[in-house]
Amino acid sequence: MSLDQSLTPPNSDSESTAVDLSWLTLDDGEEVLWASTPHKSSLVPALVVGVPLSFVLIGIPIVVSAYLTYTNTNYVVTTRGLYRKRGIVSRDVKQIGFDKVQNISYTQTAVGSYLGYGTCEISTAGSSGVELQFRNIPNPADIQELISREIERREGPRRDDDEQDVDAVLSEILAELRGIRQALDESADAASSEAPAAETAPPSTDGAADSTVDQ
Repeated sequence: MSLDQSLTPPNSDSESTAVDLSWLTLDDGEEVLWASTPHKSSLVPALVVGVPLSFVLIGIPIVVSAYLTYTNTNYVVTTRGLYRKRGIVSRDVKQIGFDKVQNISYTQTAVGSYLGYGTCEISTAGSSGVELQFRNIPNPADIQELISREIERREGPRRDDDEQDVDAVLSEILAELRGIRQALDESADAASSEAPAAETAPPSTDGAADSTVDQ
């Protein structure tokens, strides 16, 4: 299902930039939970460096590159996974399902902490490091919490199934142990019932025969 519309990201700050999600194709039943471009304030470092250098034409490419990166980068969280789209001329889209996410963390520089943006880093199972980055996004702590909550929601039914499987296996083991104990008890009872019969065996007649011979 193609989402041919713009979505205003639910950020808690004053940013209200609409995100064009015409590039995003969703599966049936998949919904967008959050979408955003990089934070506007992430352009500040490029402007601080680029504007003074623009008088000698060196700073213009710095400013233009930062702006194009800002306008052509999208980050999306859906009910199925995470998406990152970037690219000015070409388009590079990367998707990671929640079932592959192993760890998620966020970082903020001093400037980013002051201006309200940071980077979320997502690692996947089997990867040697960070697999996906949401760079310079607004309120990275909130996005980390959103992703973690969605992962827990998806893992809830699976965790319940695993617990039920463990309970079933433990019940089978307990039943087998009870069967073994019952068999051992029956064997012990059978052995104890045969012991008195051996002790009350008829006395030997050898002594009577010897006394007859002596007479």
